[in-house]
Amino acid sequence: MIVGYRKRRAEHAPIHIYRAVVERVESFKFLGVHITNKLSWSKHTKTVVQETEKIWHGSPDYSCTIESILTGCITAWYGNCTASDRKALQRVVHTAQYITGAKLPAIQDLYTRWCQRKAQKIVKDSSHPGHRLFSLLPQSKQYQSSKSRSKRLLNSFYPQAIKLLNN
Repeated sequence: MIVGYRKRRAEHAPIHIYRAVVERVESFKFLGVHITNKLSWSKHTKTVVQETEKIWHGSPDYSCTIESILTGCITAWYGNCTASDRKALQRVVHTAQYITGAKLPAIQDLYTRWCQRKAQKIVKDSSHPGHRLFSLLPQSKQYQSSKSRSKRLLNSFYPQAIKLLNN
């Protein structure tokens, strides 16, 4: 996958790598996550909702089926979802509550829990590539947050995880 942030984009100009033309696609699935050429998460969210709707008839066990579908790579994509995508995901949780008759955590709470767990594992593992991003402030127990010019970066995993660990 090639992601380019050029201001002037030639939509139809071919991209060459080692003299071979690279095929352009609207979206593709990588490690179970649907990624679009606009880096939007709407296609992935729609796919997750569709997958959970297929499961309702097969198994009412929320914890092992629906939750695993909802939380698959959630730390990568949920932070930059649109409000309508988040509402669609929350509707899945409400439907699961209705079917199982049990109180279930909101999708935002699932995201928060997964981010905290992942961040704590990264902080403990000095060999992790992202470990250096979790640096403590001098004379403090707070982690240093990075400056960001874009909402996309601010809502991504590392800044969100640092914010959660500092709370």
